[in-house]
Order: sequence, then structure tokens, then C-alpha cells
Amino acid sequence: MRILLTNDDGVFAPGLAALEQQLRQLGEVVIVAPATEQSGVGHAITFLTPLTCKSIHRDGRHWAWAVDGSPADCVKLAIAELLKDNPVDIVVSGINSGLNSGINVLYSGTVAAAIEGAFFGVTSVAVSLEYDEDADFAAAAVIARNVVGGIIERPESKGRLFNLNVPTAATLAPKDVNVVPMGLAQYGRSYEKRNDPQGRPYYWALWSEPETAPPENADVSQLRAGNCTLTPLQFDLTERKLLESMQTWTLKG
Repeated sequence: MRILLTNDDGVFAPGLAALEQQLRQLGEVVIVAPATEQSGVGHAITFLTPLTCKSIHRDGRHWAWAVDGSPADCVKLAIAELLKDNPVDIVVSGINSGLNSGINVLYSGTVAAAIEGAFFGVTSVAVSLEYDEDADFAAAAVIARNVVGGIIERPESKGRLFNLNVPTAATLAPKDVNVVPMGLAQYGRSYEKRNDPQGRPYYWALWSEPETAPPENADVSQLRAGNCTLTPLQFDLTERKLLESMQTWTLKG
């Protein structure tokens, strides 16, 4: 198996190093990752400026490609250009420092890299670990390897998109991997207004719980319970039911 490994924390991030070590037990790992941290960039791509790419060497040989762009750039460039003559079988993005669950999936550069892989019809998995100053990326990487290995054994997973989240509790003791939907509750919908030393206003985003608790089977709820979560995602944003009913609307431009 040929595995494309990327992330949004940068090519030298500890999560990527830990995941590389474990994924090598499944097959050949090719690293194409951002040169610098790209957290929270979503599915941004570079098209107004040149996209540069540098080969990084270790022990006298090529080790990884460092791309001066977004996570989505990395996957797009890798599949369309760098690896076009020797395609990959799966894209794995991570391990991200911090969970990507609930609506945060929409902001995540980690998930966006996996989405880009799925655009190309390649099975893709995003992997994230709950933030902790002493995060055990090595333990999370073992979980990720086992889950990725299980995914690729299923024929129906081919070309599909998956989001894996690992809570800190799962790195301390064995926990279930629950297949669940993403939560849709909105967290942190307010700002605190402050003034800088020159008296100019600025705004600091505040964290707050949603007014209605998410369902028990949502990813955010299961992660709080200490379980790993795996969510199949799709990038087709069309609201199909509304699309059907809209055929009877009388709209004029």
C-alpha cells in the first residue's frame, strides 16, 4: 500500500512524526505537508501566487515534501503532480493537535486535506487528538493505525472520507471506537470587545456551551465520554430534499 501523509500543523509536527512511524507498518508512506502551521485555514488553496515545494532530506535521502501552502494544496499538488506517475492508495491527514469534531470540521485544515483526497476518489482519513500539553501522539498513532487498517479492509470504504477523533482518555486506557454522526451544536457564538493601548477596539472570541446539549450519539458527546469517534463525511453540500421541492418555485431573475 502507498500512503500519502499530510497534516495542518506543519511538516515537523510531532503528530505527523508519530503517525508516520505507525503507518509504515501498513505500507510505504510519502509525506507532503505544509512548511508551516496552517491550523484553521479550512479548505483554502493557493492560486493567485506560485506554490513552492521543497524536498527535505534526512540521513542523506529525501524524507518529505514541504509545501508553502495549505493542507488542501499539499494533497492537490501531491496527487496531481508530485505523485501522478505512482499514485497513492490512501490519504491520511494528522495527527492534529486538538479535536476536529462537531461544526469545527468545517474550519479544519486537517479535515480539508482529507476532503481533497476524496475529491480525487482516494480513500481519505483525517486524524485528530484532544489537545493536551503532554499529548501522547505515539499512543494516538497506534489507534489511528488500527482504525486505518480496518477501514482499508472494507471494500465499501474505497474513495470514501472519514474523520477520526481520539480523546486523551483513549491514550491512557483502551476505549471503544464509536461510529457516530458529527454534532451540529454551535459553540462560542459571542465576542468580548476590548481596546488596545491606542484605544482602538478589537474583539476576542469567547468559548460558550450551546443552549441545547448535543445528542448522546454525536461525536462531541462520545468524545466527552472518553470514546474515540469515527465519522463518515461527504463533501456534497447540496440540500437534496429542498432541491426537490424548489422545482415548483416560481423564480424570476
